[in-house]
Amino acid sequence: MDTPADGTARVPPHREGTRVVLNGNALTVGELIALADGEGVPWVAPEARERVVRSWRTARRLAAAGRLYGRGTGVGAQRSMAVDEGDEVAHGLRLLRSHAGGAGDLLPVRQIRAMLAIRANQLLAGGSGIQPAFVDALTEALRLRVHPIVNEYGGVGTGDLTALAQTGLTLLAERPWAGEGLEGTTDAPALPETTAVPAMPVAPVVLAVSEAPAALAESAVPVAAIAAGEADGDAASDGGSGTGATDEPVGPVPVVVDASTGIGAPSGIGAPSGTGALSGTGALSGTGAPAPTDVPAEPGARPVDGARLAFVHSPSSAPPSEPVTRPGRAPVAFAPGHPRAPLPGRVPVPVVLQAGDALALLSSNALALAQAALAQGEAGMLLRATHAVAALSLVAVSGSPEAYAAPVHALRPYPGAAHAAGEVRRLLGLPGRPPPRPGGRVQDPFGFRAFPQVHGCALDACERLREIVEVEINCPSENPLMDPEGAAAYHHGGFFAAPLGLALDAAGLALLQTAQLSAARLAALGDPGLTGLPPFLGGGPASSSGAMILEYTANSALAELRSCATPASAGHAVLSRGLEEAASFAGQAARQALRAANAYRVVLACELVAAVRALRMLPGSPPVAAFAVAAAALPAGTDDRPLTDDVTAATELLPLLARL
Repeated sequence: MDTPADGTARVPPHREGTRVVLNGNALTVGELIALADGEGVPWVAPEARERVVRSWRTARRLAAAGRLYGRGTGVGAQRSMAVDEGDEVAHGLRLLRSHAGGAGDLLPVRQIRAMLAIRANQLLAGGSGIQPAFVDALTEALRLRVHPIVNEYGGVGTGDLTALAQTGLTLLAERPWAGEGLEGTTDAPALPETTAVPAMPVAPVVLAVSEAPAALAESAVPVAAIAAGEADGDAASDGGSGTGATDEPVGPVPVVVDASTGIGAPSGIGAPSGTGALSGTGALSGTGAPAPTDVPAEPGARPVDGARLAFVHSPSSAPPSEPVTRPGRAPVAFAPGHPRAPLPGRVPVPVVLQAGDALALLSSNALALAQAALAQGEAGMLLRATHAVAALSLVAVSGSPEAYAAPVHALRPYPGAAHAAGEVRRLLGLPGRPPPRPGGRVQDPFGFRAFPQVHGCALDACERLREIVEVEINCPSENPLMDPEGAAAYHHGGFFAAPLGLALDAAGLALLQTAQLSAARLAALGDPGLTGLPPFLGGGPASSSGAMILEYTANSALAELRSCATPASAGHAVLSRGLEEAASFAGQAARQALRAANAYRVVLACELVAAVRALRMLPGSPPVAAFAVAAAALPAGTDDRPLTDDVTAATELLPLLARL
């Protein structure tokens, strides 16, 4: 799937995709992009999930022996504040809620999907201590093609705290899902988080857990059994298989049920029973899944202003004295015939939070890595396409092949430069040692003569970025880190994304350099002294403007690229009362890289349009495959006319040229 670098393209319609194995140590950027674009289906390696189980058990054992940061203590400047043993689950919930403070634009779906895949794979590397149900829910969201709603701003390169907190609350069913298959949903939720649910005639009821009828508390069944429609609810020993099963104490959570529609919404946190299909817009009665019209009364139900208040069993996420409410929570659709069973195949079964889960989920730069991976994939494609575009421009100006000779680059063995020169020779059918050209120009402008050296740096920087992304998405970054041998937990700074931020900044600077040469070649194509053609490749009267405007368009995009090349890693921040006195700003660098790749696509497309126009105006067609492909796709004619369609067609052609 060809998508723009800013990630605005939607995931394509559902179809059976290629299986992508997530095992915590072998995910590639290409496989990650396939998952982001919906062309791959995640499959968790059993041995990797068992690694998560062992890490989870290790964390529980170590926590029982002594306090762990973020589990038995506060976080950041609150690290020395102890958490009561019985308050660890509620502390984790407070941590997720308080950190879900992202702001700015909502992120495109493919960026969020890439983030989900990365976080799942990192957790499968072991070391987090998180319960396995989180891995199950993350991968299930990818399979079901739903995603949390995530805002752009919040991370500074020391962990994508806000994005992952928003994700965590979605996995707990406190925030709504969005995505395909949820009727009427888009990337943005239509239902604000703090407003009343419009599909319900009354607001959710605020009720303390302690007010539950005693008879119900004695007879209620565990959450996992309710979700599965079973009577026996013994929790799985490995922390659950996507059901959120837990051995934490359980207690009833109130559910508001609309008496007229049968739609219920849990008023508390972490109530997986009966919570099947959540959308970003409300109840799913219009999604193709019929809503029941008659829901049997639950034990202990009492009328509340035209609604029924029913209780379903869920692990308690708050002390008995603390009201559990969820204003603005999207309603839950119950399956027909079973008021507590979730609708199948809509959203992942909500996870029930356990002690230590919250910080374990948050300790990652998964969003910055997702954006970096998408930027690297886009930039890599464009850099490959540049070989074909530069080769066509070289032919159009009758440029010298000497700058691409193999002996030149053998003496200065930079991999990128040698590869760039070799690709131009291959595409044009040039020998490694080009023969002399009597009567030709002694030297070409830098855009042609220095192309291998400059473009080679961009190739090397892009490859280095890929290597760093693949290291980061295949290793644990959690703090504290559980010893694989189960002997200790290490508090460390592996979440500080300095390698990623610096690699992104380097790639942005290198991309700017090769983009500037593309703009220089574009200018050369309009120079009669180099091409022997009319100025600006005009085909009408002498006063015709021809392709003149392409220089302005390219330089406009180049200005954007130049702005994006300002190193984000040069930034500085002092946070959390001075405890965190530095930041990598890798997330900012990743967003800049996405914008830079998008701008470079425009610059390169402008050069391609001019190169093909020049070659068409020269006598004879060059026997070059890249020209045949481009000429067949780009509009013909040299009259003065709007060139927007030409540039658009050229941008869409670049992925094909990259594969030549």
